[in-house]
Amino acid sequence: MRAVTTSRIISTLAGALLTASAFASASASAPAAEVATPVPILMYHVIGDPPPGAPYPELYVGRRDFEAQMSWLARHGYKAVTQRDVWNHWHRGGALPPRAIVITFDDGYRSVADRALPSMQARGWPGVLNLTVKNLRVSGGLSEWRVRMLIAAGWELGSHSLTHPDLTALDNVTLAREIAGSRLMLRSRFGVEVDFFCYPAGRYNRTVIRAVRRAGYLGATTTIEGLARPGQPYELNRIRVSRRDGVDGLARALARASD
Repeated sequence: MRAVTTSRIISTLAGALLTASAFASASASAPAAEVATPVPILMYHVIGDPPPGAPYPELYVGRRDFEAQMSWLARHGYKAVTQRDVWNHWHRGGALPPRAIVITFDDGYRSVADRALPSMQARGWPGVLNLTVKNLRVSGGLSEWRVRMLIAAGWELGSHSLTHPDLTALDNVTLAREIAGSRLMLRSRFGVEVDFFCYPAGRYNRTVIRAVRRAGYLGATTTIEGLARPGQPYELNRIRVSRRDGVDGLARALARASD
């Protein structure tokens, strides 16, 4: 599918925002089922070892560690689901497995398709790709065909903005382009719904939340530690998985979040 240009995004943004605002209002006014099961959402970035001089080595989780963590989750009865599965459970009474967990990957690195996908696919688990659009064009980023491969495997596509800026520092036009514009672009390019946003670097405020709601997203994830709960759809907590955590660190983080 042909990519949407930046000029087209800007020219259609006003109409899209009106439509999305109406959609968000309708979703918010829909009757919610009396279900409030909190769900852990894991946050990964790169699967592999950091190269020498990597600026953020903690964002890397080794391939063996990742596989061991997935095996531990499976042995302890966890089953990966999508954010939409959780939203449907919270707001439409949809079923979830007893130990549902969401496994997200931020930014969009090639290792997600090359290393995380095979491990999760072997278990029949979907993941969530929070894609920064610019990562489609950088070295080490996901190519379009790899994104399509993830989608074909049942993964959910979320937006992580166009360029990964500090959203709290943007003017209103640029903020709308990063949030609503990235949703328009991803939906057009990949032909799927994009219902959830992920705040770049976890930076957000009330203005940013309003922009996310106006853009029509059903929810948004943060970098705040804890379980995701239905009462805060635009401030969904997650559990960061870092390089030195291993299986024991992941188990402790899940236990802390559940206390």
